[in-house]
Amino acid sequence: MKPRLTHIPLVVLALTPALGQADIYKCTGSDGHVTYSNVPSKDCKRLTLDPVPAAPPAKAGGSVRTPTPSTFPRVDDSTQRARDSDRRRILETELATEQKNLEQARATLTEQEGIILPSERNVGGTINSIRVQERLQPLRDKAALHERNIEAIRKEISNLR
Repeated sequence: MKPRLTHIPLVVLALTPALGQADIYKCTGSDGHVTYSNVPSKDCKRLTLDPVPAAPPAKAGGSVRTPTPSTFPRVDDSTQRARDSDRRRILETELATEQKNLEQARATLTEQEGIILPSERNVGGTINSIRVQERLQPLRDKAALHERNIEAIRKEISNLR
C-alpha cells in the first residue's frame, strides 16, 4: 500500500509546536521616544508578559458577570440622573457647535471653489486643476471632519439612557 501524500501536511502540522507567541521589546530612542517591536535592537528591553486567556470561562446558562467590588463607589439615582442630564446637554451643545462649524466650512469651500488664483493658471492662461484641487483639499477635509464629528456626537446621544 502506497503512503498518501495528502496526509503529509497534516502530520507536519501535528508535530510542529504552536508558533503564535512572539517576544515583545520596548525600545527607547535617544530622544526618549518609546516604541514596541517584535525585533530587538540595541536600545530595547524584552518584556515579560503574562499570558492573556483567549476567552473568559463561560457560566452555564448565561453570560459571565464579574461582581462589583464592595469598595466600588456608589452613586445614588438622583446624582446619576443629574450627570446624565449634564452629559446630554454638553453633547447637544457640541452638536450645535459642530453643525455651525460645518455650515461655515461648507460656505468657505463653496466660496473658494469659485475663485481661481493667478498662481493656479498655466502660462497660456488655462486653469491648472491640480493646483486648484491641492488648495481646496484642506477645506474639503475640514468639512468632512465636521461631518464625522456630527455623526459621532449623534451616535453618542443615541446611546444615552
